Amino acid sequence: MERGPVCSWVGVAAALSSAWDVLWKRANFSEEDEMTTPNKTPPGADPKQLERTGTVREIGSQAVWSLSSCKPGFGVDQLRDDNLETYWQSDGSQPHLVNIQFRRKTTVKTLCIYADYKSDESYTPSKISVRVGNNFHNLQEIRQLELVEPSGWIHVPLTDTHKKPIRTFMIQIAVLANHQNGRDTHMRQIKVYTPVEESSIGKFPRCTTIDFMMYRSIR
Repeated sequence: MERGPVCSWVGVAAALSSAWDVLWKRANFSEEDEMTTPNKTPPGADPKQLERTGTVREIGSQAVWSLSSCKPGFGVDQLRDDNLETYWQSDGSQPHLVNIQFRRKTTVKTLCIYADYKSDESYTPSKISVRVGNNFHNLQEIRQLELVEPSGWIHVPLTDTHKKPIRTFMIQIAVLANHQNGRDTHMRQIKVYTPVEESSIGKFPRCTTIDFMMYRSIR
């Protein structure tokens, strides 16, 4: 009869010890998990929202586009077709290059790139370099991005040391690495934006609705 309480206390102590071990492991796992899992790249706004503000204009159609490689049917046309279901797929060794060449020196404010890790997995870029210059022989890197499982638009501001939009003949986007050490890459859309200059006659209110935008220019 005297051993009953002793056994009960031993059982309670063992249960408490076991529960403490579980809590300790969970706490340490959470800390380690937070330290080793980087935050995912947040998606940017749809570029069409930028266009509706009237402050920028898409000028990709004014450039000559070329690629370092592509699979048949997965090239420049798919990068520029305004369809998020299609994509460029490279077919060669890294780095994978997108070359955008203008006929004259052009002011460029922003690049918008659409990537989709959920659909493309190991084909999704994880490191991108953006270079500008007059031609292939004098390109200089102005941006390098580290991407973590991006799913959406990635906005890349192209500004100089004074925070002003750059002026350039050529832009090169280089995919330096993919997720999971993937070999080839997918990009679904690329858009290039220039700032819209204010009217020299005077400043007028921005036309931001679709109805207003239909009549904002003189025909």
